[in-house]
Amino acid sequence: MDPISRRSVLAAGAAGTLVAASAVAQAASYGNPNEPPQGAVNTTGNPSSATDPGPQNPALASQFPGAFSPPATDVGSMPMFWASFNNAPRRIQDGGWARQVTQADFAIATEISGVNMRLTRGGIRELHWHQAAEWAYVTRGAVRVTTIDLAGRANVEDIGEGGLWYFPAGLPHSLQGIGEDGAEFILCFDNGMASEYNTLLINEWFTHTPPEVLGLNFGVPPETFAKIPLHDLYIFQGAMPGPLAEDQAQAAGSLGKMETSSVFALSSMAPVKKTKGGEVRIADSSNFKAATTIAAALVTVHPGGMREMHWHPNADEWQYYIAGQASMTVFNTGPKAVTQDFRPGDIGYVQKSLGHFIRNTGNTDLVFLEVFRAPQFQNVSLSQWLAHTPRAMVAQHLNIDPAVIGRFPGDAPAVVPV
Repeated sequence: MDPISRRSVLAAGAAGTLVAASAVAQAASYGNPNEPPQGAVNTTGNPSSATDPGPQNPALASQFPGAFSPPATDVGSMPMFWASFNNAPRRIQDGGWARQVTQADFAIATEISGVNMRLTRGGIRELHWHQAAEWAYVTRGAVRVTTIDLAGRANVEDIGEGGLWYFPAGLPHSLQGIGEDGAEFILCFDNGMASEYNTLLINEWFTHTPPEVLGLNFGVPPETFAKIPLHDLYIFQGAMPGPLAEDQAQAAGSLGKMETSSVFALSSMAPVKKTKGGEVRIADSSNFKAATTIAAALVTVHPGGMREMHWHPNADEWQYYIAGQASMTVFNTGPKAVTQDFRPGDIGYVQKSLGHFIRNTGNTDLVFLEVFRAPQFQNVSLSQWLAHTPRAMVAQHLNIDPAVIGRFPGDAPAVVPV
């Protein structure tokens, strides 16, 4: 064996010193707790560590700063919880268009699928029904909706911007744009695999039923149906409907109106929570009686504000971003913490009971929907939980003065200011 030289001993000692120094330099710290520490903050001595010289799409990457350069507190990975209607193909017809994001496109979204639809003034979404319940939010214009209940009682109702409708699974309905520029809206189905393009359409059934059966069923000569369309209409340009009261009276007939309205003016209701940071409106089965399987919150966050750290114990959360821009961080066991960015037309998804917060990263109001496959909106506030736990207990966990813990918000503020 070769004797150990003085030079090799010195070299080994120097290497050990460098390793030790590196370990000290890279030790976990407040705001960067991981081992090894994460994020671009660690690259100040070697900036090229954070660059991306390879093939890239800067226009796309610039929309996702939280993914390209995550906060130093992010760690691990989770299923992608960002999707968007902005890159979903549109089905365009004379009278409007539709595009969708289902679990087939967005693997994590098991409980809710979403559709973005536009109807022109007079544009009609063909009479149809679904195997899943349909919930909707009007982002622009106004819509006339028609449906019946299991007793055959009718609802014909108009709903404008900021309003909702709900149709239980299996109950037939139609939609028509009646605003000055028609309408645009978001549809949610209470099944992640439900597809807007897999609906039961009246024209398709008529076309594929023998004429003598149609005549027998409706008590008219088979020739009555000789000119029916031989394909589905789906979305088509129609004539504007008559006055609402006239349509309601005609549809009601001898059975009358449904006992429960199919629509709800969400944006017109008073906020259930309002702070300097923003406000929240909630519609679930407690106030929107028809909506037995879907609950929702309409959240507004002022610039610099944040939807507080919280989680939902009863259902996954499907989000639709209406205005502004946001950054959301989701926390899971592991630990795992991942940040993604959102802009209008984007969709977020947070699995049941996972902690998360949403920050307004723009200079205008952030407005988004939280939608749940549940009859009731349920929310657990982190600050409320800690404020209502004995302070000595919390202090031993966080190494914080109990008097400071006493200043934690105890009223579940929902949206906190800068």
